[in-house]
Amino acid sequence: MRRVIFLLIISGAGLAILIGLGTWQLQRKAWKEDILSTIEARIAGAAADHLPLALDRDTDKYRPVRLQGEAGAEELHVLTSIKDIGPGYRVISPFTLEDGRRVLIDRGFVTVTEKQAARLTGATVIEGNIHWPQETDSFTPQPDLAANIWYTRDADQMAKQLDTEAVMIVLRANPEGETGLLPMPVDTAGIPNNHLQYAITWFSLAFIWAAMTLYFLRRSRP
Repeated sequence: MRRVIFLLIISGAGLAILIGLGTWQLQRKAWKEDILSTIEARIAGAAADHLPLALDRDTDKYRPVRLQGEAGAEELHVLTSIKDIGPGYRVISPFTLEDGRRVLIDRGFVTVTEKQAARLTGATVIEGNIHWPQETDSFTPQPDLAANIWYTRDADQMAKQLDTEAVMIVLRANPEGETGLLPMPVDTAGIPNNHLQYAITWFSLAFIWAAMTLYFLRRSRP
């Protein structure tokens, strides 16, 4: 009898923990979906016609803007690839606003063969979203400056290289007169939301735990 009581206590505690973890993941799923909805609404919002003077990386991230200025000829090339197209580069350039401020712009994708093609420079109007990509980690190689090949977008490091503010505008579309670039607008595809899978895993473990408990209880019967 004591053995059965001990088994029920241990099994009940384990089952409660597993169900609790599954429930917590469902709560996290709702929280993440709310965040993604907020981000998507901000990305698709109406574009402001100015860049805030004091930028905040939390409140201004993804803010849409439409800016007048001059696109510089300097470029940094970030190695990447697109499904069904193949390898290529994101083109990062400086952009000088009418008030003299310089920022980074992510102009879009070019194939390897188009890396050295001429791009639109000079006075133009751009529309995109303010962004600080978080792609660099401890495994990211240092850029090959001699070959002008970068492996991730790093606003801080790229700003030093191009003498701009450490902020990036990711273009939604090509400026008028620009050809040969495929815009890669900001979206939420890179923000993981795996909480439903985690919840299913915990609830599945809870079911297995309960089934094993019933099995051992049946074997413990006199």
